[in-house]
Amino acid sequence: MEFQQFPFYEFFAGGGMARLGLGPAWRCTFSNDICDRKAASYRAYFGDAELRVEDVARLKPKDLPGNPTLVWGSFPCQDLSLAGNGAGLDGDRSGTFNPFWKLMRGVIRLGRIPQIVVLENVVGALTSHDGRDFTAIVDALVQEGYRVGALVMDAVRFLPHSRPRLFIVAVHQEIAVPSQLVCPDMSEPWHTTSLRTAYGRLPEPLKDAWIWWRLPIPNDPIPSLASLIEEEPTGVEWHTKEQTDHIISLMSPLHLEKLKKAQLLQKRVVGTVYRRVRPNDDGVKVQRAEIRFDQISGCLRTPVGGSSRQTVVVVEGRRIRSRLLSPREAARLMGAPEEYPLPIKYNDAYHLFGDGLVVPVVGWLSANLLTPLAIARRVMIAA
Repeated sequence: MEFQQFPFYEFFAGGGMARLGLGPAWRCTFSNDICDRKAASYRAYFGDAELRVEDVARLKPKDLPGNPTLVWGSFPCQDLSLAGNGAGLDGDRSGTFNPFWKLMRGVIRLGRIPQIVVLENVVGALTSHDGRDFTAIVDALVQEGYRVGALVMDAVRFLPHSRPRLFIVAVHQEIAVPSQLVCPDMSEPWHTTSLRTAYGRLPEPLKDAWIWWRLPIPNDPIPSLASLIEEEPTGVEWHTKEQTDHIISLMSPLHLEKLKKAQLLQKRVVGTVYRRVRPNDDGVKVQRAEIRFDQISGCLRTPVGGSSRQTVVVVEGRRIRSRLLSPREAARLMGAPEEYPLPIKYNDAYHLFGDGLVVPVVGWLSANLLTPLAIARRVMIAA
């Protein structure tokens, strides 16, 4: 019997991290992004047969082929992020959800109903505008006949990378959802306090359409941060002693103490540093270098809007070295395969992965929820 894949669309595709994570059960029939530089990476790995580089607001239902089982949309997070401007769904970037969903409504009106919709974003989407943006998203899905649930999944359960993200998973009401995919009530770790609070703010009709998705907890060993770090990196160079000393000079007494303890271990210890603006004892905002040695990388970000790039620090007794995180290390922290081609320019690579999805997170969601939902629909149709 020939293996049949489930068709899907990938919007705001970036470098195709959702496609990488969904796995062999899924076949991409259409992908879209507006960024030519990200599209170049997508094409380099997947080819360009399915990719359309275009503003989603300019797309029409006729541009989209066939009838997808799944639509994936990782719409921009900048206006929903805690580090953003707070514009929410009215912002220029996160507001792209509105034309995206208008396009999906057009597809639905043609009878080509996606059976599953996944929307991914930062956890700030739960609290943006006191939860009104999250309510608006859930309402938009419910109005089109979907039952909706959500999970907060952190990459730290799969990789040495702290990166919590919100996944809203909607299934059309015509699908009989297998009972093993549903929890009777909210539960840890995927239903966090912030998600529970956001659910509590929903109007009763939306709560009636809500599903608490069940997802197992992964127990595979997690690689150490040190195992992902290159001794001879490509795309970056080790800092001079003066540059490293400057980073150390930006540390508060608390972080200098962390550095001292790492030196006392008299072995190779890998840590990471982010530069942040913090108030000093007088309330004046100053730049600080904050270091961590817990073998967990801080969340990758895009190098725009004043965000600092992550610095690697290697301590070997009295010897301290530092440099920027390399493009390949960034790719590893996102779970991209070693053969995934890297952009030539450093900032392009950092932007690609800082804006992307963690591949094994998507893989876990796909294997344990999305693919079983798609199979349930196929069995229902066959019956």
